[in-house]
Amino acid sequence: MDLEINIGISETHRKKIADELSKVLADSYMLYLKTHNFHWNVTGEHFHSLHEQFEEQYTELADAIDEIAERIRALGHKAPGSFKEFHQLTSIEEDTEKPKAMEMVRRLAVANEQVLRTARKALDPAKEADDEATIDLLTQRLHVHSKTAWMLRSHLE
Repeated sequence: MDLEINIGISETHRKKIADELSKVLADSYMLYLKTHNFHWNVTGEHFHSLHEQFEEQYTELADAIDEIAERIRALGHKAPGSFKEFHQLTSIEEDTEKPKAMEMVRRLAVANEQVLRTARKALDPAKEADDEATIDLLTQRLHVHSKTAWMLRSHLE
């Protein structure tokens, strides 16, 4: 038995929000994979500090991915969860080679900034629908990715 969703946000708005959140989820997942990959494969004089920093970042992303997916579900839509779906939705390039440590840092800074741009775009339909829960979630993501991008860029100065 299906129960109609009546949370004060129209189906049209919920669909628009879920579609944009799906892009944020895909970008976040790809960033998670990139960060975890670099955590495993970083080498060089900054190994220890970058290894630990990348671990903090991918651990935070793992929790965020779950929150984003659960928000999509709360809006009554299916959260993408396959590599095929993520590949179709993401705007973040996958890394298959093993760059040097500072190139890893640069790529992660760029990828965090991409998640920021994707999350900003997702704010529009959430604001239009007065969806405070999604706005709050996206605002938290903006804060985290802004700080992470800044911290990564600081290694390169």
